Amino acid sequence: MSAPAGRRHVSVDGRRVCHRVDGDGPPVLLLHGIGRTLRDFTELHELLAERFRVHSVDLPGYGGSLPMARPCTLPALGEFAAHYLDAVGVDRPAHVVGNSLGGAVAMRLAASDPARVASLTLVNSAGFGREVTIALRLLALRPLGRLLLRPTRWAARRAERSLFHDPAFATAERVAHALAVARQPYAARVMLETARSLGTFRGVSPQWREELLAEVERLDVPTLVVWGDRDLILPAAHLDAARSRLPGARTHLFADCGHMPQIECAEEFHRLLVGFWAEAGAGAAAPPEDAAAGDPGDRPAVAGTG
Repeated sequence: MSAPAGRRHVSVDGRRVCHRVDGDGPPVLLLHGIGRTLRDFTELHELLAERFRVHSVDLPGYGGSLPMARPCTLPALGEFAAHYLDAVGVDRPAHVVGNSLGGAVAMRLAASDPARVASLTLVNSAGFGREVTIALRLLALRPLGRLLLRPTRWAARRAERSLFHDPAFATAERVAHALAVARQPYAARVMLETARSLGTFRGVSPQWREELLAEVERLDVPTLVVWGDRDLILPAAHLDAARSRLPGARTHLFADCGHMPQIECAEEFHRLLVGFWAEAGAGAAAPPEDAAAGDPGDRPAVAGTG
């Protein structure tokens, strides 16, 4: 699959990686979820590029990026994120934003190399609970998992529809893109490797979650955790777990929103994010005058517990 307009390739650990880079200013790294691509951050990428140097990247084995030479696990993805920043010459702490699996990758990067991370933004992130959609839990079952990943237009449409509260966002263009991604020769293998390394049919495994959250709890990194209240992939109740485990984090719940607030609530999310960076004093540009600070009950933007 060739890189669409605005996207290009870079070599990371000797493997071709598809990414998009725009804008000038403090660096931002956007990380997508399992089975997804940098396309999920198009709206936010373009809004942020007005003031930031924004990097969106296809994780290895997804979209236009070739798989790694080793299995696609969370530790491997965390190392990839660090190596990507090296490959593109980011030599100062970056604001790291991760959706779903990308949130866990962002936390893994911060825990392993906190000097690389100016702030963490976790968007409907994996890592805060066992519960996850049955569609992902079934991937742990052999040989059912591979059968479920057979690329069909019906499956692509169903998957896209599950991501949004408003069905209008599951456009024909998104469905076509998802189908093209699923038809990549390595897509099913990488998806299964990733899913099976993170959980079983019973849900997301507790061991890696507990170990990772214990590491993140000790960090002194400004953290924002957001969720959509109608998420069908990872339930919004996980936001309560995030508040408990990361009491220094700022949190926000988007109303009438699914698994991808960065798409379904793009402008509201952008205002919240830029305001958080400015208030956290993490080297961000000043927010616009109409920047929303979120709901009155949201916690103030402060560094995570040390």
